[in-house]
Amino acid sequence: MSSATPTPTAPRPARRLPLAAPLRLGRPSDIWFKPALSVVAAVAPPSLILVALGRLDLAMYTMAGSLCALYAHNLPYAARARALAWVVLGMLGGLAAALVTASLTTNAMVLVTVGAVLAAVQKALCDATRIGPPGHVILTFVSSAALFVPQTPGQIPGHLALAAAAGAWAYLVGMAPAPLRPHGPERRATARALDAAAAYARAGGTGERTAAYAAVHTAWQSLLSAGDRPSAIRRALERLVVRAELALAAPADADPVRLRAWARALRGTGAVPPTDDPRADAAELLGVATERATPSRPLWTRLGPLTPLAVRTALGCALAGYVSLALGVGRPYWALVTAASLYQVNITLTWSRAVQRVVGNLAGVLLFAAVVPVAHLGPLALVLCCLLFNFGAEALIGRNYWLGSVCVTPLALLVTEFAGYQRPGELITDRAVDTLVGALVGFAAAVAVTNRRAGDRVERALVTSDRAREHAARLLAGPLPAPAVLDAARRDLAAALVDLRATADAASGEWWHRAPAQERVVLAEQTGHRTLAATLRRQGLLPGPGASTNTEDVGP
Repeated sequence: MSSATPTPTAPRPARRLPLAAPLRLGRPSDIWFKPALSVVAAVAPPSLILVALGRLDLAMYTMAGSLCALYAHNLPYAARARALAWVVLGMLGGLAAALVTASLTTNAMVLVTVGAVLAAVQKALCDATRIGPPGHVILTFVSSAALFVPQTPGQIPGHLALAAAAGAWAYLVGMAPAPLRPHGPERRATARALDAAAAYARAGGTGERTAAYAAVHTAWQSLLSAGDRPSAIRRALERLVVRAELALAAPADADPVRLRAWARALRGTGAVPPTDDPRADAAELLGVATERATPSRPLWTRLGPLTPLAVRTALGCALAGYVSLALGVGRPYWALVTAASLYQVNITLTWSRAVQRVVGNLAGVLLFAAVVPVAHLGPLALVLCCLLFNFGAEALIGRNYWLGSVCVTPLALLVTEFAGYQRPGELITDRAVDTLVGALVGFAAAVAVTNRRAGDRVERALVTSDRAREHAARLLAGPLPAPAVLDAARRDLAAALVDLRATADAASGEWWHRAPAQERVVLAEQTGHRTLAATLRRQGLLPGPGASTNTEDVGP
């Protein structure tokens, strides 16, 4: 394996951290309205019922369950059902731990410490399971806020029951579209892969290949998680993903117009467009069935590499809470949650999130100051304001995190008023101070806890991609490899290359550690993509020497 032997590299100096770039707005998600509408549908009924009963003070607990509706919107419904169930259970577990702790002690130092440990556990589990946005932040917000609510042991079962009931309703809201469009998430993932492939082909193969391959890989993962018994629609989607792969392997021979037309058709409600794929028999995608039968990696093996992130989260959240307490702020959990929200896969991205969080929160407190007179008109007005900000946060956060935070901040401030109106000036001051404390202390903790394993993970990713490439090359060199085996090998190699690029990007954003060997990463990517093209030729899907196994096709 040519790239498996580590080469010595020199430490790098610290890089300059950007200020303007983290604030640039991007394009919204193509399904931005789904989480926005879902969270409104999940929050509104429980909150309005509590308003009618005159018990809006309990809305904090129902809100905890309702916010579970924010999760898993990109997952196929079979996978979404499992993911949402685990999110609801995880929310209840964190809330239960917080309520029990709050009932046993009022020592603020102990409460902050427990909140920091919970935040670290939630961060590690959400990253390991790749639950996706909003990740651990919502769970940490719920558990941290609950730590500082006066509680007695006798109240805990009732409060957990309210959260569980709202969580069950959020689960139903999340699953509600399934009967109307049962293959919607897979169709969207396939459409994104086709669009990415069309953009790459339109650029003549000079565009962002890594992003295009990542979109194709995501589409495969979506289809593989959609259930064990693939339907005719799913098989048709799999053929379209293969066409996206073909466009990436031979962009000069692809038709971007046709790829985009397929993508548009998938976003509609009509039938999945046919592809006229050469592999027309029923066994054409046996490799997908082979991959479905492969067990996933155990959770504990995915938690190990996340240890530095978990330590950063625990340390940063604890220190932010302690500093907030030392400054006399009445709600130190805001500083804790701010610190928890910062931690990304590397220091550079953590800095960007810190800039976004500070700008968004400070703008948000100004928005709260403007809207609080309306919210104080009565309980119904307070709930309606919360619903508006729930919708706005999810509608805007896809453009940039700071823009969504402009709505999240007044929402968090209004939630504190469910139990009774607070003095706006005090809330605004506390939130501004806690935002700055959480961002500064949280980022300092990220710098202090360096991720020294980042370079080692690049080495392992290089070895994995080399092995996947060599396995595919051996199949190509043999006589007539089974289609199912070659299909699975091709996707294994594609997944290894996507993981290699993600690992290298994460490591390149860390400070003060051995730099990853970028030239080796680039070489592994080049040879890997040549091998991917060779597997498609062997399957008769690309023009050229279909049975070729020359080194120019499969790499060294």
